[in-house]
Amino acid sequence: MASTVNYDKRPGYGQLLRTPGALSFLLPGFAARQPFAMLTIGIVLLVQHTTGSFGSAGAVAAVTGVSMALFAPQSGKLADRFGQRAVLVPGVLIHTASVSLLVALALTGAPLWALFLAAVPAGASVPQVGPMVRARWAAKLDGTPLMPTAAAFESVTDEFTFVVGPVLATALCTGVHPAAGLITEAALTLVGGLFFAAQRATQPAFGAASAASAEPRRSALSIPGVRVLIVAFLGIGSVFGGMQVSLTAFTEEIGNPGANGLLYGVFAAGNMLAGIAMGTVAWKIGPRRRLILGYAGLTVAASLLWTAHSVLLLGALGLVVGLCIAPALITGYTIVETLIPASARTEAFTWLTGAVALGQAAAVTVAGRLADAQGSSAGFLVPMAGTVLALATLLALRSRLRPRETSRVAARGIGHRVPVAVD
Repeated sequence: MASTVNYDKRPGYGQLLRTPGALSFLLPGFAARQPFAMLTIGIVLLVQHTTGSFGSAGAVAAVTGVSMALFAPQSGKLADRFGQRAVLVPGVLIHTASVSLLVALALTGAPLWALFLAAVPAGASVPQVGPMVRARWAAKLDGTPLMPTAAAFESVTDEFTFVVGPVLATALCTGVHPAAGLITEAALTLVGGLFFAAQRATQPAFGAASAASAEPRRSALSIPGVRVLIVAFLGIGSVFGGMQVSLTAFTEEIGNPGANGLLYGVFAAGNMLAGIAMGTVAWKIGPRRRLILGYAGLTVAASLLWTAHSVLLLGALGLVVGLCIAPALITGYTIVETLIPASARTEAFTWLTGAVALGQAAAVTVAGRLADAQGSSAGFLVPMAGTVLALATLLALRSRLRPRETSRVAARGIGHRVPVAVD
């Protein structure tokens, strides 16, 4: 249920964190999402070590990403219907077993097709903790001016994991054992996922309780604006995937593989810093314009990556790309909340998360092949292509991102006292 308290004209993180019950799901949710950023890079580093091919490593990681993208929305739909705990507990158990099998197959020299088979359940069972946390925020803050702040906070949290995760996975794989990154990912998923699932008091209404709301149940994918945002998030995923593989290839080319985690961490740090700033701004322009402007900046920055031929320049460009990703991600999550009924929240958030994973999977595959054939510079062309196509789609179909009328009314509801830009 949405909060009924009055809000400041410039709601900030302090007020957000004072939301009753927030810390009870934020802390375990933070722990449970840490492994997500370790999975793809862990697979790439392990399979590249055992096969000697970035292309093969990227293909296995891509299968994981495609599988997650296909199954994540179904997981979200089931969570909306049966509750988050009912989906999360079996999911983390399956994921732990699947990743363990993938590690064993890679280390024993199994054929590539066997790695592909193991990658399917590993991706399909990735716990959708981020969307579940966002759904809990939405249930508490629906129609209040704190929703954009919550979206920014979640982006900062996600990006902090992308600062820590790749660096940790790379350090474990290069300093301890090539499989150490994935083994740690599986262990953290199991412990963190079960801890988050135990927080029953804050999970959103589901099943009969959700169906009793005034709005009819419908699939999030049936809403045109959600489909437009999926394309935008596919482009963002192409940046993540293209940079993961291309940065790895670049540091291999210069004989300093340990710099990979540092460069990716700089990129993610830019995203995190921009996310922090986004949550402190009282915006006077509407979310559609913010999304298009932010995405335009991302496209320009991503289009320059292939020109970098030094660690310093690549780090600087990566920082700029990270600074541009956060506004696009945060605004996209803010917009989707205005497009969907409450009965489809988790599903909608998982469609967007799945789109990032699918874009990342495709980019990992293509960038891996390009890096094998022509070097890291060719791999950096993938983020450029993905963002250019997504920006063109956003510009052509931006009219479909107008909020539902009920969302406009709620955003101006009694007691909130905050003007809301809708364009």
